[in-house]
Amino acid sequence: MKKILSISLLSLLATNAFAGGYRISMQGQRQLAMGHTGVAVIGQNAESLFFNPASGTFLKDKWSFSAGATALVSNVKFQNSLYNWSNSTTNMGTPFYFYGNYQASDRFSVGLAVYTPYGSSVEWDTDWAGSHLVNNIDLQAIFVQPTISYKITDNISVGAGLIYVNGGVTFNRNLSRSMVDENGNRSDVTIDAAGVSAWGYNVGVTARLDDHVTFGVNYRSQIDMKVEGGDAIFNDMPSFLGGTYTNGKFNATMPLPAELTIGFSYQINQKWLAAVDYNYAFWKAYDNLVIEFDNPAIPTSVNPRNYKSSGTLRGGLQFAPSAKFSARVGGYYDISPVQDGYFAPETPRNDALAGTVGFTYQITPKLGVDFAASTLHFKETKNSYDHYIEDGNHVSFGGDYRSSAYSLGLGLSYNF
Repeated sequence: MKKILSISLLSLLATNAFAGGYRISMQGQRQLAMGHTGVAVIGQNAESLFFNPASGTFLKDKWSFSAGATALVSNVKFQNSLYNWSNSTTNMGTPFYFYGNYQASDRFSVGLAVYTPYGSSVEWDTDWAGSHLVNNIDLQAIFVQPTISYKITDNISVGAGLIYVNGGVTFNRNLSRSMVDENGNRSDVTIDAAGVSAWGYNVGVTARLDDHVTFGVNYRSQIDMKVEGGDAIFNDMPSFLGGTYTNGKFNATMPLPAELTIGFSYQINQKWLAAVDYNYAFWKAYDNLVIEFDNPAIPTSVNPRNYKSSGTLRGGLQFAPSAKFSARVGGYYDISPVQDGYFAPETPRNDALAGTVGFTYQITPKLGVDFAASTLHFKETKNSYDHYIEDGNHVSFGGDYRSSAYSLGLGLSYNF
């Protein structure tokens, strides 16, 4: 019973961190439609600030703004035929973004990016077979990133951004596979942490190699999310444990690993543009999660996660037959960092293949409407989480998982 909270708090932070727990690659409708490429795509709109802060000086207008939101729906089905367990969950999120850029001079620009790359919810049926790992979880996190960029030459620009993250999470799970109070109600715990904040940075380089080829690279630092004084609330506890598992506080630190993205774009001709990116996330930093409780009856817990570093390959095309209209198509392949034996229903995802499509219509030369849609198919997997501990024993929970997601997004761009 001493480690009864270890997996719940692990889930609290891990579920919504990066690609391992639904990393939401929807930071701009134009670039999402091109397979979420963008590190080497210049001259589009202020979305460039997320993909590469060095791109700000290559925007065509003195002022550039872009804002949008996406409806993201995910579906997960679980089945274990041996024990006749089955369940499914459908959840919706609404990631959004806002970008603004100001060309202070021919060589210097400043900008601001606000976006939500990590935020989702998962809600299984209460008291389902995996309720000792998770019943539901909901996270909101907002990233605020002021940026600057400077042209060293007419064709080479460098940029940097300071990242501030603020968010909160609510999480619920049953305390064990069978614990109930005197009335037969399953014992559970709700974790609530608000005002979780952290700092990071990103740096980038954009280089126009010739009239057709542009190279870009962007590095986003590791960000350590620290929960200090989070609330742990226990419900329906049996009387013999009510004095031990009392409502209290906890502290924990979760590393969000660094990312490196490199890419090329190729202006085939006046109408066609192609782009390819490779994103590498240093997931190996997420080895264990250490949790400290203010209740001395619950000792410090070290939770293994054992993620591996992994990458995502992205590609896209743009066709712009006129100044009024442009269409885009793309896709990406995302490799999961989760290793066998560490697959949990809080992060029910595997390697994913995504297809994207979208278009822009210029209502006026200054105002444009951006639309993007995507579909994600996660490779079906039969896997388990083998590191849940109950009464001093490791208990495995697993089965077959099938996951998919799709999105529809709308944005506005205004340049002058």
